Amino acid sequence: MELKITNLSKTYPNGVQALRNVDLTIPTGMFGLLGPNGAGKSTLMRTIATLQEADSGSIILDGMDVLNQKNDVRKQLGYLPQEFGVYPKISAEMMLDHFAELKGIINKKERKELVKALLEQTNLYHVRKKNLSSYSGGMKQRFGIAQALIGNPKLIIVDEPTAGLDPAERNRFHNLLSEIGENIIVILSTHIVDDVSDLCKNMAIINEGQLLLQGEPSEVIKNVEGKIWEKVIEKHELKEHQEKYNIISSRLYTGKIIIHAYSEVNPDSFNLVSPSLEDVYFSSIKKVKQTTNV
Repeated sequence: MELKITNLSKTYPNGVQALRNVDLTIPTGMFGLLGPNGAGKSTLMRTIATLQEADSGSIILDGMDVLNQKNDVRKQLGYLPQEFGVYPKISAEMMLDHFAELKGIINKKERKELVKALLEQTNLYHVRKKNLSSYSGGMKQRFGIAQALIGNPKLIIVDEPTAGLDPAERNRFHNLLSEIGENIIVILSTHIVDDVSDLCKNMAIINEGQLLLQGEPSEVIKNVEGKIWEKVIEKHELKEHQEKYNIISSRLYTGKIIIHAYSEVNPDSFNLVSPSLEDVYFSSIKKVKQTTNV
């Protein structure tokens, strides 16, 4: 099973071109879509989720035309948006039962068994009677996954799911996503590089509506081996280095700044380092900015 996106474009009435001829094939398993805020990730996710129209292009899910067979697709789709609202004074158990009924599961006994199984799978069964307003951020996200799993979907979309979670909840959520993503397509849309590095077999990077690269994380990292250089500098030296070298990232460390540069050769007094997915991400974004500014 795969999701095939071909030549997809979307321009908003204010003139912002959110998607620019996106071509992307997403196989079964966890797929990471990386990009900064405003890159076009949410527009792409909402379009795949049948929540907004595209200007042109096509999306095919397991033979179904996503843009023209919306009702059929929705039966095979689970979606956890970035802003997931819940009724605060309703318990998780009651809310899931309601969602299941809306999804077409009419038999009361079948719904009860399904809700119990989903709450156990997301480790929420022990708090099933509590109002959703009492849930922590991580618990709400796990509840969001529970509702997305109703109806045994072929495709689940999660948009920025770990933003704001503490490390423990983030780990729980990662484990849950990994388990779910073994047999279906799970698209993880995020700006957090580690989420993709930890979870996804395949990935793509998008910025300003353009698809910059796609592939397996280990393979795209190999493409920048021997080209990532590191140096520790004083804070006041940063601007000078940014002007002189192709600096792709910088971060504070014990009062100094660690900078990474992308270069085919040693940029002068830098040390060659093993690249990470973060280096791939920042170098891809920087390359597009340089091309745009030429």
